[in-house]
Amino acid sequence: MSSPALTRATLALTEKDLEFMALLANELPGDLRSYKVAREGPLDNARMAQHSFGGRTATSYAQAGRINGYLREFGPVLTANPEDGMDIVAASVAHLFHTPDSVSGWMRDVFLKDFEEHVGQSMGRGNQLISVKRLQPAGFFDEAVGLKVLQGGSKGLASSTVIDFRVGRILGVVYVGSVGDHDRLDLATQLGLAMEKRIVRVALGAA
Repeated sequence: MSSPALTRATLALTEKDLEFMALLANELPGDLRSYKVAREGPLDNARMAQHSFGGRTATSYAQAGRINGYLREFGPVLTANPEDGMDIVAASVAHLFHTPDSVSGWMRDVFLKDFEEHVGQSMGRGNQLISVKRLQPAGFFDEAVGLKVLQGGSKGLASSTVIDFRVGRILGVVYVGSVGDHDRLDLATQLGLAMEKRIVRVALGAA
């Protein structure tokens, strides 16, 4: 269950705090610490809509209670074609919402619903969403949901393990992308728990 004191602390957070909730390289677990920043920066509703399933817009995201986000994504230095089982991306994204309830609604009605309703459809760039499997992340302070997403295209299969978790009115998202059909729940959970601690530190510092 969420702590009322922690939830109240997140009410003091602003969009400027989001950058400090995304994980740094030295906080990544195991071999991921050698990965380099591949992408990072603000993730507003307009940019989210550009990479969403059909029908989602910046306006609809705002109506769902989302204010803004910040992404930091890491990847290995590739010298050749990645082999099956290689993790090619690991990331954390902090999203700021108006209320904790809007975070829960997003997890249920946007994250889970969008993926599950689009199995068999195009994900863009010649890739198709092949299957989605719900996962049960453990150890989080509050609500957490997860998915293993399998997609395929001309370059073969790729899988993503994604966890969404709530800290007050902050939605934390972590994901690991792998070549082939692989479940990375344990690794994604390590990322998520590290990010959860970072979010709590930022929230308590801002309160």
